[in-house]
Amino acid sequence: MLHAQASERELIDQFLAALRSLPEVQAELELRKAVYPRDVRQLVWRIRDLARQQPAGESGSEALPVLIAESISPGAKELLRAERVGYYDSGGSLYLPARGAYLYVDRPPPKSLSRSIRSLFTGRRAQVLHGLLVRHQDWFGVKDLAEQTLVSPATASQVLTEMERFDWLESRGQGPSKQRHLREPAALLDTWAKQLSSIRPPALRRYFVPAMKPDDLMECLGQVCEAHSVDYAVSFESAAQRYAPFLSAVSQVRCRLLAGSGGDAAIADLGARVVSEGANLAVIEAKSAGDLLFRERVGGVWLASPVQVYLDLLRGEGRAKEMAEHLRRERIGF
Repeated sequence: MLHAQASERELIDQFLAALRSLPEVQAELELRKAVYPRDVRQLVWRIRDLARQQPAGESGSEALPVLIAESISPGAKELLRAERVGYYDSGGSLYLPARGAYLYVDRPPPKSLSRSIRSLFTGRRAQVLHGLLVRHQDWFGVKDLAEQTLVSPATASQVLTEMERFDWLESRGQGPSKQRHLREPAALLDTWAKQLSSIRPPALRRYFVPAMKPDDLMECLGQVCEAHSVDYAVSFESAAQRYAPFLSAVSQVRCRLLAGSGGDAAIADLGARVVSEGANLAVIEAKSAGDLLFRERVGGVWLASPVQVYLDLLRGEGRAKEMAEHLRRERIGF
């Protein structure tokens, strides 16, 4: 272990020596394991202080600060480039904005960082993010947020800590009374949208209900679910069309249905039969009430929250992505 640390130190010293050998370049090194936007702001302040302490070179030489880290988040890289601070991470990304030389290599983030970020947008952690987005104008304590998103206080606290590293939250108070507010809902939603391609989509069960138009099918679905005391939430195009009309017609109803015998009985009451193509009803099995968080009752039918509908549409086909952006502009607003 000590030998490995010594080898790393030697490599860093060689890297600094190579940079300092370049014409008109001095390098100030910052070494971190993982770097997020909040870390960058603190580092930039420190770097500026160091720059002020450096005596001016006789030829007006430029001091080039460089940050080396095992992983640097995309947002942190963007901030570093904006501040003209060099960086290098274990994924091979490199940025050196030196006078007379500009080096920029952008590679995918290290797997450790990708896994860490992706895990935020799955399972119960995603429920916390969902709550922050839906109630983005509110201030939350850990306990309050945990209760509203049906997770443990430990999970809520962990997610809030991660959000602070991305510099997306504002805080007030201290200790048990500390509260947070989502200052950057658009940045969080954008990041979630980008993560969808790396997250396995939920499985769909496809059905055909004869002699039923989509609008009528939504109403009947709501009636049979209520008759069997089954919680559900319509999503995708059918829900988006009710929140913010965009298409002239919708051909299919897709919904989340709480798993159990009641759900199966409700589907049976519709006269639905399983099909592999030509479906007009698709069902995602909701494993817990957390999958139906923040649903809204519109026109007698329960719809998934606009945030959930937006994310679902981004996985859709045809004009679903256009519909998603329309819904975001008209109904979500950030």
